[in-house]
Amino acid sequence: MNDVVFVLCLAMILTAVFRWAFKALPRETWQIIAAMPKQKLETGGWMGENLTFYGAFTASAYIFAVAMIFVLLGAISVPITAIVAIVSLVLLICIPASTTIAKVVEKKAYTFTVGGASFAGIVIAPWIAAAADFAMNIPVMPVLAAISIGYAFGEGFGRLACISFGCCYGKPLSDCPVFVQKLFENRHFVFRGKTKKIAYSHGLDGQKIIPVQAITIILYSISGLLGVYFFLRGFYKAAYVETLAITQLWRLISEFLRADYRGQGKISAYQMMSILAVFYGIGVVSAFPNTLTYQTDIMNGLGYLWNPLMIFLLEGLWLALFLHTGRSRVTGSCMTFHVIQERI
Repeated sequence: MNDVVFVLCLAMILTAVFRWAFKALPRETWQIIAAMPKQKLETGGWMGENLTFYGAFTASAYIFAVAMIFVLLGAISVPITAIVAIVSLVLLICIPASTTIAKVVEKKAYTFTVGGASFAGIVIAPWIAAAADFAMNIPVMPVLAAISIGYAFGEGFGRLACISFGCCYGKPLSDCPVFVQKLFENRHFVFRGKTKKIAYSHGLDGQKIIPVQAITIILYSISGLLGVYFFLRGFYKAAYVETLAITQLWRLISEFLRADYRGQGKISAYQMMSILAVFYGIGVVSAFPNTLTYQTDIMNGLGYLWNPLMIFLLEGLWLALFLHTGRSRVTGSCMTFHVIQERI
């Protein structure tokens, strides 16, 4: 019963957040959180560095994914130290990969790619899980299932960052077939602000756009919720295959609906990665034997988060990720300061 209540509560919280986000985040006011003065100019003003909501939502998405991994593996009583080791290794590979793969595929030095990071994680996770099984007798499939579920939630939630920054955007409705225009006539995005990527890359601000990010968020969140239910019922392979297949196949399909640059060719490198990831996942499931069903206690898993050390680690990780992804490299600011004389 606790399992069902947990899934339903999580679904209701995500629904409330997403309903607000789909209305608010395309607006101009939801791109820059703050600007820090960095260098004084000869005019007396200051050149500033912008801190973005993109970074805040991206960091929050990572924390959400990590928290879900801890909760799920905690529910089957995997030692917290083992989870820390597994998650740390995955993050140490995936975070740098988000920048490195973007440089290789998109030839851009100041961007990130979730697709590249996720592909790196999908490839390396089974080896990390196998190493954990060898060193600490941690079951492989529950670990892989938890990581895949965490990824589905993390990338889904992380698309809020894309809406805020105006990246990973869909095609304008005016360029789509009539049936697509009718389908999204009342379910589209209109981005505002000249500093949004959709504006400075393609000049599509102010136009009706296919809400690819919103579809991704909804689909991945449903996949994650279904994965959680499977996991808590002991169907670890089903949870792994379901979340992996839905997220990667949708990435393959969704790029045909997107207008942003994804590299050369009709089939992008990211789409090829998605196809390879699905086959790789099938091979992983075939390679590892069936796992015994462990007794689950979701309250025990939630208790892993109610730990001073864990809270400190998650806060520190959020801050590090925010500083890594939230310091805008493609927008700038100028500012001046003055004294309000009548308040002296």
